[in-house]
Amino acid sequence: MGDGKVLSLFSALKFIIHHPINKDHKTAALIRYAKWQIGSRLVTGPVIFPWIDGTKFIVRPGETGFTQNIYCGLHEFQDMAYILHVITPNDLFIDVGANVGSYTILACAARGARGYCFEPIPATYQKLLENLQINNLSARVKPFNIGISDKECDLLFTSDKNTMNHVIANEEKSSNAINVHVSTLDQVLADESPTVLKIDVEGFETKVINGAIHTLENRSLHSIIMETNKSNQRYGYEGEQLIHTIKSKGFQTYTYEPNQRKLNPYGDEEPRGNNSLFIRDANLVMERISKATIIGVYNCKL
Repeated sequence: MGDGKVLSLFSALKFIIHHPINKDHKTAALIRYAKWQIGSRLVTGPVIFPWIDGTKFIVRPGETGFTQNIYCGLHEFQDMAYILHVITPNDLFIDVGANVGSYTILACAARGARGYCFEPIPATYQKLLENLQINNLSARVKPFNIGISDKECDLLFTSDKNTMNHVIANEEKSSNAINVHVSTLDQVLADESPTVLKIDVEGFETKVINGAIHTLENRSLHSIIMETNKSNQRYGYEGEQLIHTIKSKGFQTYTYEPNQRKLNPYGDEEPRGNNSLFIRDANLVMERISKATIIGVYNCKL
């Protein structure tokens, strides 16, 4: 095994054993990891895996997000638990950069919300449709095989980077570029009232937000989960202006502690980490969180 693979294995195992759901059950987590690693080599096709509150997903070897859900229950612990605690059946959940649908499954299958989900890469979009189908979401979720930006046009995307596919930047080269139609959230959601918005577009967040000003001004929208990991610099954007735009619509940044069901104001500095949580009405959100049913994820109760 090469040095790169050793480091990759070490990083994966470190993430698994330090994950909040696994911290007191490390052996069970490592057993789940070993079972998947062995089983995925014996059964090389897709596997249907049971998940939260009767939901399920189709997982294939190499699908990092979903395999981490096998090992850890909730791959992105704080953000996914927040969705499970804050969403109700009366909500409209918007998933921009849905990939194969993990957040949409939690919001719309586990919690019964309506949903719109956007995935620009055709091969990934087909997997998203499969996950919607096995969770009986065709009546509640509208999937779109398009990208989201600040205007309607066509853009070039990478297509061979799994969960990291993205709009190709001006100086970037890709041997597997594909042409994708993009629209704006304001156009697609003109007649809707979304409540929770999740954005994961590998650095293209500024363009998405610039095309969603009316959506942000809709008072029904109380929460935004958005990737803020500096990847926007590939497009020449800085995070400060993006965060200023969102805050100008009345949102503030928070961190969420799922085990305590506690919101913590982040302060004025720019958020750190992969994702940030923006909330416009913290009192409303805390009322929802306090009333949410307890969720069992492996040996953890949230």
